[in-house]
Amino acid sequence: MITKLKSALTVIVVFCLMLASASAQTETLNGKVNDQSGMAIPGISVKIKGSNSGTSTNSEGRFTLKTSNPATFIFSGIGYQTKEVAYTGQNNITVVLMDDQKDLNEIVVTALGVKREKRNLTYSSQEVKGDQLTQTKEPNLVNALAGKVSGVQITSSSGTPGSSSRIVIRGANSLYGNNEALMVVDGIPVNNDETGNLNSGPGTNRIADLDPNIIESINVLKGGAATALYGSDGAKGVIIITTKAGALNKKPSINLTSSFSFENPLIPEIQNKYSLGSNGVYFDGETRKTSTSWGARMDTLKINGQPAQVYDQSDLFFKTGKTYTNSIALNGGGTYSSYYLSYTNLTQEGTVPSTSFDRNTVFGKFSTQVVKDLNITFSLNYANTKNNRQPEGYALESPVWTIFSAPVSYDLRPSTNPDGTQRLYRFSRNNPYWVLDNIKNTSIVNRFLPTFNAEYKVLPWLTVIERFGADVYVEQGKYIESLGSVSNPNGRIVNNNTNFRQYNNDLIVSASKTVGDFNLDAILGNNLISTYSQNSYANGLGITVPDFNNISSASTVKFSENSYLTRKIGFYLQSNIDYKRFIILSLTGRYDGTSVLAKGNSFYPYGSAATSFIFSNFFSKGLSDVMNFGKLRLSYSTVGNASIGPYSLLTPYESQTIRNIAFPFQGQSGFLISGTLSDPTLKNERINEFEVGLETGFFKNRLSLEVTYFDKKTTSGIIPFVALAPSTGYNSTSVNSASMRNRGIEVLLNANPVKTENFNWDLTFNFSRIRNKVLSIYKDLNQVGNGFTFIFLNQPYGVIYGTKYARNAEGKLLIGDDGLPFQADEQGIIGNINPDFMAGIVNNFKYKQFSFSFAFDMKKGGDIQNNVDGYGYFYGTPKVTEDRDPRVVEGVNVNTGQPNNVSVTGQAYYQRANSVLESVIQDGTYVKLRNASIGYSFKPDWIKKTGFKNISLNVTGRNLWIYAPHFTGGDPEVSSFGSSNGSQGIYSFSTPTSRSIDFTLKLTL
Repeated sequence: MITKLKSALTVIVVFCLMLASASAQTETLNGKVNDQSGMAIPGISVKIKGSNSGTSTNSEGRFTLKTSNPATFIFSGIGYQTKEVAYTGQNNITVVLMDDQKDLNEIVVTALGVKREKRNLTYSSQEVKGDQLTQTKEPNLVNALAGKVSGVQITSSSGTPGSSSRIVIRGANSLYGNNEALMVVDGIPVNNDETGNLNSGPGTNRIADLDPNIIESINVLKGGAATALYGSDGAKGVIIITTKAGALNKKPSINLTSSFSFENPLIPEIQNKYSLGSNGVYFDGETRKTSTSWGARMDTLKINGQPAQVYDQSDLFFKTGKTYTNSIALNGGGTYSSYYLSYTNLTQEGTVPSTSFDRNTVFGKFSTQVVKDLNITFSLNYANTKNNRQPEGYALESPVWTIFSAPVSYDLRPSTNPDGTQRLYRFSRNNPYWVLDNIKNTSIVNRFLPTFNAEYKVLPWLTVIERFGADVYVEQGKYIESLGSVSNPNGRIVNNNTNFRQYNNDLIVSASKTVGDFNLDAILGNNLISTYSQNSYANGLGITVPDFNNISSASTVKFSENSYLTRKIGFYLQSNIDYKRFIILSLTGRYDGTSVLAKGNSFYPYGSAATSFIFSNFFSKGLSDVMNFGKLRLSYSTVGNASIGPYSLLTPYESQTIRNIAFPFQGQSGFLISGTLSDPTLKNERINEFEVGLETGFFKNRLSLEVTYFDKKTTSGIIPFVALAPSTGYNSTSVNSASMRNRGIEVLLNANPVKTENFNWDLTFNFSRIRNKVLSIYKDLNQVGNGFTFIFLNQPYGVIYGTKYARNAEGKLLIGDDGLPFQADEQGIIGNINPDFMAGIVNNFKYKQFSFSFAFDMKKGGDIQNNVDGYGYFYGTPKVTEDRDPRVVEGVNVNTGQPNNVSVTGQAYYQRANSVLESVIQDGTYVKLRNASIGYSFKPDWIKKTGFKNISLNVTGRNLWIYAPHFTGGDPEVSSFGSSNGSQGIYSFSTPTSRSIDFTLKLTL
């Protein structure tokens, strides 16, 4: 009996186990996650409760996950309430997530890579997502930010591939120091110097080595309260760049992107009605040479009995530029590790023949949980760039100069005479086609950016972070000017090599604790940064072996070498105290020591205090349904500005040239102490900043508005060359004496006017108005030079100073007896490069599978020195000079005071204007259709048999329309000589920027 009972029980148990096994079989669930309005939500975490299995929704809000039956799924995401859903065997499910009023603000990356909820920030910052950057199709990510961030001014230098761009946040902070924002990649500061050009014109800002395709997001930290943790290097604002990463529990995914674009140059208008010559007389450029186009009318001119041919020099010289970009990325992850790998090739051919920019980048990031509570992340970014460029500006070697000033009656081709010499219509200028074949400026860069990050959670509320990173690059530059050049008839070869190494280490202790109604966050850290740079420069004159472009063939070689090593150590502390999620207090302190300062000044403290009050927590339900979020924030900061270069406190000996004898001479070196006396007591500049802001959200953040006012003052500003009495034995010295103020208003508006199941419209508008004033320079000194601009007491930083027209007390032009205006006896301020305000608007539309976006940006004011017209007035080449009829210049005779009645020729009038700088100062106001894009993503059902998860096509245009009513050049957004302080506000024969159309195909496997 017992035996039978045991047998029966065994059968029952086996049967139950079989049922359990059958009921718990693995099944595949397909689902979709929508919001309350029916819109798909990408990036939602989908996890199986009680296990490590999970996935996330794709761009269509869909997910696929293998699961047992039954099971419970947990759906969660920032801005939405977490939801649990029971699964009992359904084939497809649709989950609707509700908005979370307590979590409507996104998580952003702040200083030191710390992630914080934006609602809790006590300072102004603005984030730009990676897809917004790649959408612009800009090879240089700095240009991709143009018009998107309030308080940020971005200026391109040239249309040459690889040319630098300048980025300044909240105006200039230093009179002579670097004013560009600090670049930080995954928590590691990186170099963004402008390098690569060995002749006239801009170089490349080194952030151009970074591939925009690997960027997850960029967060712009603007004020001192936001950047104080970065020490004196962050005083100018910080660009926080976060690279892409893999995801846990994600199957491998391969993304392929291929794009092609063509670019057409934006060329200033050139007259085509008059020939080479002077006073209406034709010169053929062979038997009679001249540089001017004041000759005969082309429609009446006959050459050898035939009507003269019109040569459109710009159309013949410039070509259609082409850019090819191909990228492949692999990402995914398992239970404990994730990975992201990518390779991108960019090949850009410029509109000037023989110019190009090639970039090959390899990026990898790997994260893993080594043991419980210990996570490490390692990444490596390698870039190889090669840049071929031509001299720009008004250098004798610049081909653009000659093209823009060449006569339409003369064919510049062939570029050589039968005897091999240059064929020229004038003297002292190279033939531009000869330049393409005989002048080369090449730069090759190999760059490594490794980072290592380890996080160990000692306690649930205490984490220790060790972060190490390096920035290492080697640049090889070479300039070749062949025999027969006008500027260097015997030829010239330059070799320039730079080795740069920067190491950064942070040890951070982070604590987060809730005590009653208080949430406490604190960071205590130590930073070490070491920077080494070595540059060797060899200049060889006189090529002894034609076409042998080795500097050993030069008859005279002058070699120089310089290097520096600097170190800085910093200790920092930041605490954030949050009381009941409505009032936050943030305190930051940093104590830095640097090797470039004297011992008594080498350590310096600074910090910030900031608070925010979230007043919307006290709204009634009726009011919160309309205005769901409101925050008032207030901050004050004082930070040091690292504006002193290495060895600036020393007065060195320098190699000399005396009475045309250059040392070394006959084997003897010759050094004299520098004529500039350095001050060993110099200290860093100081920036004190006050900021107040208001942030609001309406209709569940469908509409949000952020307004910020800031007032910052720079003190102890360094003036590096204050004149000294000759009796001292020196010419000048450096002093800490200048002060300058920036005040401004920033506005950021985000709106989601329409949101339905099939249609969505997002809009972002930003506005900035900044006013700058130089408060003091040095004692009774009221002006100093600064490149192409000047610094004047009680004037904005960067005014244009030079010759102006003589006028009477009523402002009327004074006219000489010859009928022409003339220069005033004294020079004066004739322009201001600072804009009155800047604005930008970005619209993104999505309808079913279609997407459409466009972005405008605007700059009101900001004067430009238009040298293309300035020199062109003498040559007779700008479009305006086509009006050559005799004229009476409006004004009064300087001797009689009566209205002028003397008629002058057009040539006389414009060649007189050429000698007065005021005549070429133009208002740089513009409105740009910066970019527009239209795209289509194929429906998943259409491509499910192809093996691809996603296929999309995009067409993007850049610089499609420019309205610049007062500017006669091609593009008013340019500084022809680079990104330095003294190179701004000038348009001078640089390679034109371009209007482009890009076609992109994206595939996901």
